[in-house]
Amino acid sequence: MTENYTLHEDPRSGNCYKIKLTAALLGLPLETKQYNILKGETRTPDFMANVNPSGRIPVLQIDDKFLPESNAACWYLAEKSALIPDDRFARAEMLRWMFFEQYSHEPNVATLRFWMQFVGEANLSDQQRLQIMAKRTAGAEALSLMDSHLAAHKWMTGDAVSLADIVLYPYTHVADAGGFQLADYRHICSWIERVEALPDFIAMD
Repeated sequence: MTENYTLHEDPRSGNCYKIKLTAALLGLPLETKQYNILKGETRTPDFMANVNPSGRIPVLQIDDKFLPESNAACWYLAEKSALIPDDRFARAEMLRWMFFEQYSHEPNVATLRFWMQFVGEANLSDQQRLQIMAKRTAGAEALSLMDSHLAAHKWMTGDAVSLADIVLYPYTHVADAGGFQLADYRHICSWIERVEALPDFIAMD
């Protein structure tokens, strides 16, 4: 039975984009329903009652079921595809980088992009301003770790593109917007070119 997919998203979000990129690479039709998170459109009683009680996006709707969390949605779409390795260790290694993306990379690289590009430094709270340097240091460490890994590997896991690459690409390729200097990470830059050369690649809005 064919499933119908709808992505509840803000197109500026890299977490939303990674789901769209996964679907595009797999040739899966994906409808979108857009919200402006800066206007609180995911915090309405209707959204929280019917889409996601946490008031957050992305949410992948599969027929009448709703799946929050971007990496879980990517896994759902990619299961049994070439984006998930057959080898047991390679799958675990892929998950390692997906966890790294959510715990070490996204909270720093993505958060600074959001603050600087969309909120504006002048509009940040005092607490947020105090976090900028710590997040910049942690984000640079995450990018350095990726760059070192990619110095010896074409892809993040194994010999082919996998979900590890798909989930790390969105916020990495726009890291400059958060104050990071991507040009300093030449192996990441080469990897970005490889991702963007994939058949059926789509760019971020």
